[in-house]
Amino acid sequence: MASQTNSKTEVISLTEKAAKKIRAQLERDGIPDGCLRIKVSAGGCSGMNYEFEFAKSPQLTDQIVESGGVKAAVDAKAAFFIKGSTVDWHQTLMEAGFRVKNPNATASCNCGTSFSTF
Repeated sequence: MASQTNSKTEVISLTEKAAKKIRAQLERDGIPDGCLRIKVSAGGCSGMNYEFEFAKSPQLTDQIVESGGVKAAVDAKAAFFIKGSTVDWHQTLMEAGFRVKNPNATASCNCGTSFSTF
């Protein structure tokens, strides 16, 4: 079973727009009880990339956040780098995607998908 977080130590928060988008995509994918998994990988112009995927269930070591009737599962490695972050949904005529406001990031790229903490 994935570890649950409490409100004092939640690793991330979701905006209302992000929760609505997650709910809609999970329903479209046929996994209404699924979650958005958030990971961090090496790469990108600032050193680390945010990765998002829709999954049927969280991994055993994920930290789970529930907000707006949806679940977000944060990979254990990612939790270290994004603790305290807010995930939002951003959409314009030119682009659409999740954006992370990360208080731990010391630098980030203009597109918002890459960051650094050193």
